[in-house]
Amino acid sequence: MNEFEKNVQSKRNDAVDSAVGFIVSFGFFSVLFIIGTVIHLIGS
Repeated sequence: MNEFEKNVQSKRNDAVDSAVGFIVSFGFFSVLFIIGTVIHLIGS
């Protein structure tokens, strides 16, 4: 084992971190889409 495998800084589950990242990025792009749709509907 190398030094980094012995001294782990974070023991949290990686699936939780990746799920949070996916949800945050999905939410961000959803907000952009909703704002664009609202602007499109107002302009037409």
